[in-house]
Amino acid sequence: SVASQGFGTELRRELYHHINTLSHKEVDEFGTPSLITRLTSDINQLQVAVAMLIRLVVRAPFLVIGSTIMAFMIDVKLALIFVLVIPLVAIVMWLVTTRTIPFFKSIQKKLDKTSLITRENLVGARAVRAFSKQQHEIERFKDNAEDIEKAAVRAGKISALLSPVNAIILNLAIVAIIWFGGFSVNVGDLTQGQVIALVNYVDQGIITTGAVVALVNYMNQILLALVVVANLVVIFTKSAACAARVNEVLDTKPSVTETESTEENGDSSAPAVKFDKVYFSYHDNSEYALEDISFTADKGQTIGIIGGTGSGKSTLINLIPRFYDASDGLVEVYGTDVRKYSLNRLRKKIAVVPQKAVLFSGTIRENMKWGGDNITDEQIWRALKISQAYEFVEKLENGLDYKILQGGKNLSGGQKQRLTIARAIAADPEILILDDSASALDFATDAKLRTAIKENCSDMTVFIISQRANTVKNADQIIVLDDGKTVGIGTHKELLQSCTDYCQICLTQFSAEELEKEINGDE
Repeated sequence: SVASQGFGTELRRELYHHINTLSHKEVDEFGTPSLITRLTSDINQLQVAVAMLIRLVVRAPFLVIGSTIMAFMIDVKLALIFVLVIPLVAIVMWLVTTRTIPFFKSIQKKLDKTSLITRENLVGARAVRAFSKQQHEIERFKDNAEDIEKAAVRAGKISALLSPVNAIILNLAIVAIIWFGGFSVNVGDLTQGQVIALVNYVDQGIITTGAVVALVNYMNQILLALVVVANLVVIFTKSAACAARVNEVLDTKPSVTETESTEENGDSSAPAVKFDKVYFSYHDNSEYALEDISFTADKGQTIGIIGGTGSGKSTLINLIPRFYDASDGLVEVYGTDVRKYSLNRLRKKIAVVPQKAVLFSGTIRENMKWGGDNITDEQIWRALKISQAYEFVEKLENGLDYKILQGGKNLSGGQKQRLTIARAIAADPEILILDDSASALDFATDAKLRTAIKENCSDMTVFIISQRANTVKNADQIIVLDDGKTVGIGTHKELLQSCTDYCQICLTQFSAEELEKEINGDE
């Protein structure tokens, strides 16, 4: 128990640590449900295998080898039967193992799907009920469970052959021992004259009934040992499939790695962020999500990024904190290639508020301190005021000690977004990235938020990614993306005069009269 549990604990810790070193690319490829299954089910199966290996399997070779040696001490010729039997049993085990491993790999992949279906169903419980799709989800889960059952039964049918086939081989060996040993034992039934005539033959190797019984018992010892091993082959075969899946993760190298010569600070007089002919592909091929992106963001500027769905807005800002590395071109922060920073130092400079508001179970204060344990309550309240979360937090029971449930289920969408913005501001970053993080806010609150950030965070370089033209119109510089390409860079008025794509976006959100006034410079 100490060995198996210790092994499982160390392996689980190592696997979890390794997963946290992987970049977004590798995590996306494996998928969250699969990684959860590998951390839990697969490692649990390996723990069982280690326990059974020490407890039962280690004994089996000693019993087999010991019984064979004792058989040779009794009679060399009959002991040769033992030598023939052991390879036959090994071949049977090898055949069963090689046939069942693919099935167990398939079962573990289907368990990944079970985790995926369960996770989707529980996270999206409100959507499932809203569309009355409970029965559909039950059927989807049932189909997956039946697939697992079929694969397990097919593997079980093959594994079930192991014990009877081994028993047949070993019992035939016992028959052979009795058959050949019986010739020597039958000497006792001959006449006295025949016995005298065969004395020399007896001296040359004729054995007694007791010796034959001893050989049979030794063969039964081997049979019992192999029956135990045969029953455990299923466990070890499944464990082999699990081990391959765990090793697959451990052998995966992160695509985003730190170089030995790391830059710590950069040049404070250089532009805060610079993209120089940047290309990026998620699959390392010619299908680029971003193509030939070049722009400069100076310290203290507000940069708006706008474009249609799938135009590459989030992909672009993910290159700044090195969640991904550019396929080609250069991304610089304060005049230094982001690849020359230590990841910790680079990400201390940057705070990202993701599209989906993510809060963790615990108090509001604990969530606000993700940017550093030394963040004071005063800094937290300041950040809450800037993010427009002050009013509702102040009214909550216990204030900063208010308990947030998993995923912030006891808060509204707008409240969660404001708290995630406050968490980023509390870290006092040099670069603040708001990735469509005000989508759940009303226009008035959104406007107050942008005004508060501009007034209180003048030294920060702020990137605002939004679908709303009204949200980015007052930015110092607006980048318009379309299908991963830059189709316009400039101020709101400049783009209205020069960028067709930006005009089309604005026409869906403003009246033609309003746009005409802005183009003409009228207030």
